[in-house]
Amino acid sequence: MKILILGGSNSQLNAILRAKSKGHTVIVADYYEDAPGKAFSDYSENISTFDIEGNIQLAHKYNIDGVMTIGTDQPVYTVTEVARALKLPALIDVDTAKAVTNKKLMKKIFSENEIPTVKYKLIREDFRDQELEDINFPVVIKPVDSQGQRGVYKLDIIEDIREVFQDVLSYSREKEILVEEFYPSDEITVSGWVDDGEVYMISIVDRISHNHYPHIGVCIRHHFPSKYMQNYFDEIVTITKKIVACFHIEHGPIYFQMLLGDKGIKVNEIACRIGGAYEDQYLNKVTGIDMLDMLIDATLGKEVDCRRLKDFDLYSMQHKISVEMFFARPCTIHSLTDINEIKKLPGVIQAQHNFKLGDCIKEMTNATQRAGYMIIEGKNEAILRENIQRAYGRLGIYNAHGENMIFRFDLK
Repeated sequence: MKILILGGSNSQLNAILRAKSKGHTVIVADYYEDAPGKAFSDYSENISTFDIEGNIQLAHKYNIDGVMTIGTDQPVYTVTEVARALKLPALIDVDTAKAVTNKKLMKKIFSENEIPTVKYKLIREDFRDQELEDINFPVVIKPVDSQGQRGVYKLDIIEDIREVFQDVLSYSREKEILVEEFYPSDEITVSGWVDDGEVYMISIVDRISHNHYPHIGVCIRHHFPSKYMQNYFDEIVTITKKIVACFHIEHGPIYFQMLLGDKGIKVNEIACRIGGAYEDQYLNKVTGIDMLDMLIDATLGKEVDCRRLKDFDLYSMQHKISVEMFFARPCTIHSLTDINEIKKLPGVIQAQHNFKLGDCIKEMTNATQRAGYMIIEGKNEAILRENIQRAYGRLGIYNAHGENMIFRFDLK
């Protein structure tokens, strides 16, 4: 069967390879000519994952049987529009896809259904100061329809908002931006699968981020299981089920981000996709539930076997695993550690560089500068920490002066 995968970045690479291993013909659409996934696809086109009409034409050209994406938010909407145009299987409808990829609609549904979220406003570039008089600073501003922490700032005064307004809009197709009160908190992500509206929880992880002010929230680590899972499990499940019902999510993967602070749980953002922190790889290892395989089958209209989901008990999971998204200081890459040497280290399940010799790594302002990742496990927290430290001790991205430019973030 022929499957169109929107996106050919490292986040979609595993999906491309898996679909091919299942015997399917894979077509990749990606704006970037050198997207790594294109080298492994059967066919590829330089079409943006945001381009609905372009992807509909592409789908007709190859007479596809299904369309999907993983790891990124905005293509989820394109997927549903392509599926509707060609009358292909779709896990969610267009209205739901729009609501989970546009924060203006998303926040409106949160408010109307008393789903806890931080206080917010939507403003245009010509906004008046009075529009924000009931919003407490500092604030977080972001585009309403972007991804990967692009255009996200933490700011202290109104003048700062005006100064970066155009930059935030440059990542959006809308004329408004979102302003949220900053909520001091930790963050968790919830992954699961929905079958006929029934929610099956698969993971709750701590999402550890780095703040390079005024840019914030760039994810550097996912730690499973979350330190909050035991004490907040029932509340997280209740909120997750309420979101699924209010957004009319009937089938497929879910990926919800929540904040935990002194005022309890606040829902940050939600998505109907497999997460972008390589959940398609490590969740199968941790839980025995292969969401990527399920997604490919569902995309092609095949029946998904949910028996493993029904028997799975997330609450009792003890397996320790960390996904390390590593970054480097700005440089032109002169040499790299052989990633195969990292893979041989104790506890390392998978590792990959996202850049190659001669590439230029820019300032760490969003997820696009992620230099690579390592998936590392341990029998307990102490062993996991030891395995992580050993891997970072061997990992290197070097400039022309022989300096190792890898950021070393503290293990918390």
